[in-house]
Amino acid sequence: MANENKPKNPQSGNIGDKAREMGQAAADKGREVASAASSKASELLHAVGERADTAAESVGAGVKSLGSTLRHSGPQEGMLGSASSAVAGALERGGSYLQEQGLIGIAEDVTELVKRNPIPALLIGIGVGFLLARATTRS
Repeated sequence: MANENKPKNPQSGNIGDKAREMGQAAADKGREVASAASSKASELLHAVGERADTAAESVGAGVKSLGSTLRHSGPQEGMLGSASSAVAGALERGGSYLQEQGLIGIAEDVTELVKRNPIPALLIGIGVGFLLARATTRS
């Protein structure tokens, strides 16, 4: 019972408090670093997205221009003329679509198309995967 009345070491409480304070400071610093990293990653993704949209607009303009060139310099009459006109129209529409929608709009459209037609989308995916696998394994 003499041990119960014995005064406790006053420094043991201070050491525990200091350890808690250091642990809390380390946790706070970790949260700050994680927040900064998350912010930087978000900024980087935003910049990449903007560059991809700019590239999509540029490609769209090029495709549209190619369609216009084909329309003006291709044959105008006969079966070949109607075929070149159809191809030119498809290129112009595709280029306009790419310019207006960008990659995000295209991704949303593809997502909606897959939701409406899951079985054909799955079959197309399997077919494309098969063709890619076959093309990459041939040497």
